[in-house]
Amino acid sequence: MLSRDELREHLVQTRIAGDVATSRENNLDHYSSLANRDPYYMLGLTFEQSWSFRDILELMAKSAGVVADPGHRWGQDTIDPDLTIDALDAMAAAVAAALSRENPRILFATGHPTGLLTVHLALARLAAEHGATLLTPGEGWTYAGSGFGRPRRIRYLEDVAMLDDRGAFVHTHDAEPMRHMLRELDEHPDLVVADHGWAGAAAEAGVPTVAFADSNDPGLFLGQAEGKIDVVVPLDDNVFPRHYAPLTRHLVTSVSAAL
Repeated sequence: MLSRDELREHLVQTRIAGDVATSRENNLDHYSSLANRDPYYMLGLTFEQSWSFRDILELMAKSAGVVADPGHRWGQDTIDPDLTIDALDAMAAAVAAALSRENPRILFATGHPTGLLTVHLALARLAAEHGATLLTPGEGWTYAGSGFGRPRRIRYLEDVAMLDDRGAFVHTHDAEPMRHMLRELDEHPDLVVADHGWAGAAAEAGVPTVAFADSNDPGLFLGQAEGKIDVVVPLDDNVFPRHYAPLTRHLVTSVSAAL
């Protein structure tokens, strides 16, 4: 496992954190849309507080490390790599705590199969090795969601849930698949490890949830601020999958060390 300094350097070099590819314009557009309660950006969550655009920007500066200055409207934005590492350690502690339970039941899901799938797969394998039951509800369930022209279905790869479109795993922010999966279960999982709407819907249902989120996905950070999500790891969620390998080793090693 890399030292903290080495991991920080790797995150910055690969733009998982530091100067990330997500533009300032894109971030601010999403913060504004969330402030206006656009369901797409709420990721399956509801909020008790009346979060304004300025409130969201302030929270994202604190929780993810984006530029705090509201006058910075265009160009480069950032994720603080130290916040990423701190959140990775908190996620590892949460996963280890779940695995320390008797007969833990854990559900993994990702809306980023071209990026974060490799991280989820490694954590799922680790959980199974430590005796967890990996839940796979809703496999094959098909629905016609908003924003796409034909039905999609839930499919699993090594016990990680994703959306499938005619044989191709697809990017999604949608919360409805997770809602359906939870309805199929007799009792809630002990932990959900997810992102996007998969994480938001689980947290909204009261399931213990840890999540990954990009700087342009503020909904999950608001969920954490309101106590619905236990941990949100800020990171660019769509770099080359191999770039996540040191981050994944850090997570897996930290979980194992805590057990």
